Amino acid sequence: MSFVSEFKAFAMKGNVVDLAVGVIIGAAFGKIVDSVVADLIMPVVGAIFGGLDFSQFYFVLKDIPPGVPNTLADLKKAGVPVFAWGSFLTVSLNFVILAFIIFMMVKQINRLKRDEPAAPAAPAEPPEDIVLLRQIRDALNK
Repeated sequence: MSFVSEFKAFAMKGNVVDLAVGVIIGAAFGKIVDSVVADLIMPVVGAIFGGLDFSQFYFVLKDIPPGVPNTLADLKKAGVPVFAWGSFLTVSLNFVILAFIIFMMVKQINRLKRDEPAAPAAPAEPPEDIVLLRQIRDALNK
């Protein structure tokens, strides 16, 4: 089997195509969760803690050059090393929310699979010794 035909057989398997669709949907879903956290949850959390914006919490690890404003975006643009723990907190919250939503989806899918009635199984053939015993019984009855 040539390399190209082997790759084509691999790429066209159902699991690979399903995985590709899942990755694409997951990327779009990740953007939705980012927006939920950044635009809905973190402002509420910030308001509870007195109007704090967690994404702006950082420590400067080196002296700030003169003329550079003391904001996270400006410091990063100027190349000043910063320890942006507020951004990390926001991204961590994104991850926890996304993981919880995926957990709930998988739990629901498993519950739905469990509730489906099993297809009626075809009657299994009896073992060979049972067949032989039935033949002996039938022969003795004659």
